Amino acid sequence: MSPTTRSLRPARGAVPLAALAALAALLVLIGLGTPAHAFGGAFVPTQSKGNRGSDVVALQYLLNGQGAQLTADGVFGAGTDTAVRSFQSSHGLGPDGIVGPQTWRALTTTVREGGQGEAVKAVQHLLNAKRGAGLTVDGAFGAGTAAAVRTFQSHAGLGADGVVGPDTWTNLLWHYEYADYNSGTLCNQSPDGNGSADWGTGATVGQLEAGARAFAALGRGKVPVGDISFEHGGSIYGHATHQDGMDVDFWPVRTDSAQCSGSRITWQSAAYDRGATRELVKALRAAAPGHVKLIFFNDPQLIAEGLTVQYPNHDNHLHIRYCEPGHPDTGYQC
Repeated sequence: MSPTTRSLRPARGAVPLAALAALAALLVLIGLGTPAHAFGGAFVPTQSKGNRGSDVVALQYLLNGQGAQLTADGVFGAGTDTAVRSFQSSHGLGPDGIVGPQTWRALTTTVREGGQGEAVKAVQHLLNAKRGAGLTVDGAFGAGTAAAVRTFQSHAGLGADGVVGPDTWTNLLWHYEYADYNSGTLCNQSPDGNGSADWGTGATVGQLEAGARAFAALGRGKVPVGDISFEHGGSIYGHATHQDGMDVDFWPVRTDSAQCSGSRITWQSAAYDRGATRELVKALRAAAPGHVKLIFFNDPQLIAEGLTVQYPNHDNHLHIRYCEPGHPDTGYQC
């Protein structure tokens, strides 16, 4: 007889297997077993008027599933604000227009293979934006969507059952997104060797890309982006921040518009273009009204104009910090 299968009878004083299983189930239910959210810091991101990005697209699909008729353009404008307040009022929630945990919870519903509708579109869009799933956003939860959900769940450390329930919604909404360097408006720099630190929240990436598009229309070249955050946040070399997906470093504009290919400059450099850098700062602020906490950069003229603020070691790069109402870290609250 194998020593590992010597007997199925519990030893004297041992707890029967059935009792152990029941205890494990109870621990999970009361929160002492496996964490409810695979990523320890996962939370549903608060969204409000002025936000942009993939989480706003998901919000718009979910609102359409409740009777709204929004264009899922990823811009949280007046129409989306009105739809949010109407939904909140009809569900006994404070109609403040801020989509926090309670509003997300009321909007999201469990979806699985065979299902159809706007909530499925939200899932498909988020999987495409945050994990490159390549799904057709058609609202039909078929085998391809189920496979992509399972892949994401495995990536997130969740049970890979293919069902999008509360925990999968939370982790999918929270998961960071990779900046699009193929758009022709951004270029990727990595001054500290953090080559994979190009991930931000859905709002951070959406707002950064929108600001870069507006700046590119001026014909002054691309926006060179340094570090954002790692895919799941956390400590990053050379930075005290950049751990929450809401801080972005970028370079000042050169007079020859070669900020993506020329040498890195400071605001004191002869090649520094203050006017174009001013326009870049304005474009980034305008793309995220009410959601820019600050921009560090030591050009005294831009500081005097209220566009940037002074901070040590920010002569050769700008640092924008985005914010959200109710963010769990007060440093990122608007």
